[in-house]
Amino acid sequence: MSAVPAFDAPPPSGPRHIAIIMDGNGRWAKRRHLPRVLGHQRGVEAVRRTVRAAAELGLSALTLYAFSTENWRRPEDEVSALMGLLKHFILSDLDEFAANNIRLKVIGDIAAFAPDIIALIDHARARTAGNTGMVMTVALNYGSQDEIARAARAAAAKGEITAQTIAAELDTADLPPLDMIIRTSGEVRLSNFLMWQAAYAEMLFIDVLWPDFGRDHLEQAIAEYTRRERRFGGH
Repeated sequence: MSAVPAFDAPPPSGPRHIAIIMDGNGRWAKRRHLPRVLGHQRGVEAVRRTVRAAAELGLSALTLYAFSTENWRRPEDEVSALMGLLKHFILSDLDEFAANNIRLKVIGDIAAFAPDIIALIDHARARTAGNTGMVMTVALNYGSQDEIARAARAAAAKGEITAQTIAAELDTADLPPLDMIIRTSGEVRLSNFLMWQAAYAEMLFIDVLWPDFGRDHLEQAIAEYTRRERRFGGH
């Protein structure tokens, strides 16, 4: 993997890279006495709204936690429904990504997915590879501990192990530094997501369930970011 790019510092007016732990689809459905799959369907609609808003608001990168390494423990029918939604999302939204200059990036071990899903992901990445606008990164079968272990092994194979050489091997090495992590649903934890990258990221935990998340919430998060003083360990 190439060295970490020399991105400019984030502008004082707002973040360049936001990551979101999209939590609360199941609870959204349960509160309405609906099947969990309907909560996931509404969650996909929230993804669409958020990607469009993030691009319009000028973010350089948006990273979404879509499927963790732990999500395989969910009931088989729910996992199958999630895979179906993933396929539908790629097929239905790829043209819009391409038209709006959005580049799709995927982090995590997609080798565990079915061949047709892998083929769709590869096609989507290839189709948008030349786009120069916002990078939408989707974390699929992703776990931060696994990512850090892989990065450390790669750094060791090349020579010295330092914070810099590990960072250069992370899945997100080609993205701007992470400025903010948002987690919906009121839960207050990272759940094995971007733990290295989050070292100095701002954290925002909100009570909104993911299917209800939209542009207004993203704008409020960016406004909150601009109110905070980021000292990176300094005074």
